[in-house]
Amino acid sequence: MEQLEGRVAVVTGAASGIGRGIARRAAKEGMRVVLADVEATALDDVATELAGAGTEVLAVPTDVSSSDRVEALAEQVYERFGAAHLLCNNAGVFQGGIAWQRTLADWEWVMGVNFWGVLHGIRSFVPRMLEGGDEGHVVNTSSLAGVVTFGYSGPYVASKFAVLGLTECLAHDLAGQGAPIGVSVLTPGLVDTGIAYSTRNRPDEPPSEVQAPDHHFVEQALQQMTGNEGRHPDEVGDLVIDAVKAGTFFINTMDAVPMLRERFDAVLAGDLPPSAAFGGYPE
Repeated sequence: MEQLEGRVAVVTGAASGIGRGIARRAAKEGMRVVLADVEATALDDVATELAGAGTEVLAVPTDVSSSDRVEALAEQVYERFGAAHLLCNNAGVFQGGIAWQRTLADWEWVMGVNFWGVLHGIRSFVPRMLEGGDEGHVVNTSSLAGVVTFGYSGPYVASKFAVLGLTECLAHDLAGQGAPIGVSVLTPGLVDTGIAYSTRNRPDEPPSEVQAPDHHFVEQALQQMTGNEGRHPDEVGDLVIDAVKAGTFFINTMDAVPMLRERFDAVLAGDLPPSAAFGGYPE
């Protein structure tokens, strides 16, 4: 989808981080931008910023883990603009921990946002995009943690692997129908976002460090690494829009070739893939 000016971009998780970076670049391309996020105040700040630069903006507070809320988002988008051309299912949260030690609520929260949020976006928007018949593109945010694994992060890694699998299947489904809709998966490494502070948006009481030392150990390391080593989210936004224009499927933010080669060599040999060094992996 090379021509973006005048078209409509829908970005979830748009109030901060990568979502904000994507929205900013989409606005620079002359797109009309729909911002969705659970953080209403931060969402308004981004909407004010983009509108002040002349972008036509629609901001919709949205909990992507709710199918009803995402469907309501789609209804508002089509009522306002009559179309959606670029859908970025980007909202995500981080939950680490040892698989058997994390509670069912932990798993439900991270899967609800990271996986079900993407699926809800696909189910609410893709049928409408197909019916509209226009050229379009879907970008789903997975992670480098969706293609390599490591310990102490089972909920997050599992959710991001699920997003990658779903995105590949979506691409095959659309291609099989000859649909004019491209698909990409974003697999970021370290990016300077608020992903390590995700519990600020958790609807229930997040577990304390005493209750979940396995999660907090990884969370604290992630906070340090994203702040000290992470790429700027606007750079990732540029990568995403460039990939949409080029029709690139995998959108990587770092050189992952050595890690991927090591992983798939192990797969082909029938071995357990090695745990990736933690530095540089969750987004």
